[in-house]
Amino acid sequence: MKILKLILIPCIWILISQVRAQEVQLNSYEFGEGLRFQTDNGSNFNIRGYLQPGMEVKQYTSDNEFGSLNRFRLRRARLRFDGSSSNERFKYRFQIDLSGSSEAGDDTESNYLLDAYVSYDVTKRINVAFGQRATYTDNRELFINSNALQLVERSRLTSAFASIREFGLFAQGNFKTGNISRLKPYFVLTNGDGLNAFGRDFGGLKVGGRVDFLPFGLFTNFGQFRQADVVREQTPKLVIGVNYSYNNGMSSRRGRNSGAILYLNDTDEESLPDYTKYGIDFLFKYKGFSVLGEYVGATATVPDDITQRVRNDGSTSTNFDVAGMQDVQNFVKGRMMLGNGYNIQAGYLFKNGISLDGRYTRLNPDDNSFLNNATFYSRPNYYTIGISKYLSRNYGAKIQTSLTYVEGDMINDFQSNPIDGNEWIGRVQLTLAF
Repeated sequence: MKILKLILIPCIWILISQVRAQEVQLNSYEFGEGLRFQTDNGSNFNIRGYLQPGMEVKQYTSDNEFGSLNRFRLRRARLRFDGSSSNERFKYRFQIDLSGSSEAGDDTESNYLLDAYVSYDVTKRINVAFGQRATYTDNRELFINSNALQLVERSRLTSAFASIREFGLFAQGNFKTGNISRLKPYFVLTNGDGLNAFGRDFGGLKVGGRVDFLPFGLFTNFGQFRQADVVREQTPKLVIGVNYSYNNGMSSRRGRNSGAILYLNDTDEESLPDYTKYGIDFLFKYKGFSVLGEYVGATATVPDDITQRVRNDGSTSTNFDVAGMQDVQNFVKGRMMLGNGYNIQAGYLFKNGISLDGRYTRLNPDDNSFLNNATFYSRPNYYTIGISKYLSRNYGAKIQTSLTYVEGDMINDFQSNPIDGNEWIGRVQLTLAF
């Protein structure tokens, strides 16, 4: 909580100082891109946000007494504040989600605070940020804002392996390597527990990085961070990157929820597994056509001195039963997201604003991995087709629908009852930004 205050107080102070300035003027407004204000001393302040109400229907291919699952909800209701000093070297961002929905996954709690960080341009090519934000060590889809997704939802690869947001130190560079080509290195040092831990911070630190290469120069209008090719790039644009991270002592399935899974040794001291993640991905755009490809792998190292596990109620147990045997190593790994997977998706946006998109996602769990959990995972193949209608020339308004066929492997339904069959998931969503 104290660390969070260190971030919020500077953001609020900068905001108040701008409001108290002698003159604040609306500099510009573009539907879907927000309002941009400027003070008489040259400081900038931006407000933007969006709503995403939607519906989801899940149906099983086999006879099931529970039938289908229908869900109506406000998926996201986000409000974002960005600002910079008069010389634009100091910047900040504060973003909240009033819907309270988790971004993705099975062990992510609802959180209203998304981003809260301050950044500083050390040079024209190097920027350093401190606080809570989306991390650079996830797959490329996490670089894309939720209102700029090509399909209704992110791929299952993201929900399986991504930590989404983390608290710590983030550095990035932007260097020319030729006439137009660019190299963008990233470095991350975080607490390794996902979103800001309001209670005790378990485990050690997480260190990682990413290197992106753009051989044909920068995308138009931040297109590297938006999926569909709305601007219709007139020359081919490509970014390809690799990422790696090492989490020293992780207390959750993939580094999202501090203290969710704990282990002890004989002396009642914490003994936690280490988690390594790596990946390679790319994004290509040209004249309305776009392709996104991602690969992620994850492994774990389990300490030899683990003798106890902590239950949800705080009590401890020495039972590490796996297939009728005491097996600490495989028991611990069986509660983590281990294995690999890939996601490939493509689409074409016509000039009339209609986009046709398709996606295939594959998950390959290790023999001992939570990816084998029959209720949440144990579903290796995901096939998705989608149709979107963009109601504006940018991402200000759009209607999206998608249909996903999921192949399961001895799966359970949403109430943990075994079923003999696969799944169909239909989604419809409206995005309205200001």
